[in-house]
Amino acid sequence: MKKKAVTFLLAVMGCSMLAFGCGKEKEEEKTPPIVEAEVTTPEDDTKADEDTKADQEAEKKKKKVNKHQGEAKSLLTGEWVDKELASLRPVSCMIGNTQSALPQYGIGSADMIYEAPVEGGLTRLMGIFGDYKNLEKLGSVRSSRLYYAYDSMAYDAIYLHYGQASYAEGFLTSGQIDDLNGLDYKIDQAVIYRDNSLKAPHNAYATGQGLVAGIELKQYRTTYEKDFEGAYQFAKDGKKVKLNGSDSLDAGIVRPGYQSNNPYFEYNPQDGLYYRYQYGSSQIDGNDGKQLSVKNILLQCASVHVLDDKGYLEVGTTGEGSGWYVTNGKAQPVTWKRADNFSPVHYYDGAGEEITLNQGKTWICVVDASHPDQVQFYKDAEAYGTEK
Repeated sequence: MKKKAVTFLLAVMGCSMLAFGCGKEKEEEKTPPIVEAEVTTPEDDTKADEDTKADQEAEKKKKKVNKHQGEAKSLLTGEWVDKELASLRPVSCMIGNTQSALPQYGIGSADMIYEAPVEGGLTRLMGIFGDYKNLEKLGSVRSSRLYYAYDSMAYDAIYLHYGQASYAEGFLTSGQIDDLNGLDYKIDQAVIYRDNSLKAPHNAYATGQGLVAGIELKQYRTTYEKDFEGAYQFAKDGKKVKLNGSDSLDAGIVRPGYQSNNPYFEYNPQDGLYYRYQYGSSQIDGNDGKQLSVKNILLQCASVHVLDDKGYLEVGTTGEGSGWYVTNGKAQPVTWKRADNFSPVHYYDGAGEEITLNQGKTWICVVDASHPDQVQFYKDAEAYGTEK
């Protein structure tokens, strides 16, 4: 009996211990594991936003670079052009501007146009072309004046003309300027052709292919000098120069004051361009029938003197003087300075800072400094119609 009691007691104790152990094990299994949750703070959100913005800006810059891949800024207009074209040395061309010489051809393709007085109260034009190789017809090509040759030098341009006034001959033959002169028989044959429907001297024209042939014939350098940086500084992409200073004037209509052709420019606020008129009607390019238009106008007051009884003029090209910069319907007084005839002209505002031009084409009118009142500005066409 005692032996059975002891055995029973041990069995009960064993079961109790086993039951206790099993209960503890089950209790431990029911306890969920502790997991540390990630907590997002406002600082983390800000950093994430900044990273996203930085990535977006980087992507924008990358796209912007790719947009102009293979391009460079033109030294004549400040606009993006093919990289090879941007380095191509320009051609300048003397173009007749008498009424009997109209319409001019190819002038609408010029990146810049110079206009200055010549004998008899007339003006002559000089177009500067960065992209000339595909010109269908250019001209009529007319003779040089010394001050135009100097102005061509300011842009490192190859100078096309047909003959010259006697005062220009010494410089043109000095070897200081690369020119294509139609009086040279080889250049005449390579570059110039005659429009037989017109009378001389308004029937001499050039083509892009002819210009290329003439430059090859003369073995002229075809790219800019390595140290040439251009004549002007232009507004950055997406930026516009607005002349809102206290000294600025409304300039919806601009009259340079030339008496013979009586030209003026009219501002179109829809496209921001100035459209050219002379001899009582629109000035057009005979190649496409389109009216000439530019983004910028520079009026440069210079000394003008008569040299002889033929009326040939001497126009000052160096030193300094006054003038106007016109763009976007406004005109601002400027001063200009030029160190020598081989350097560009620089223009400065009232504070003495060099001006910035809007990107696009520019027309430069050289006017007689002794008659600055002949330059006139009008708010709009209505005001001009009332006063003229």
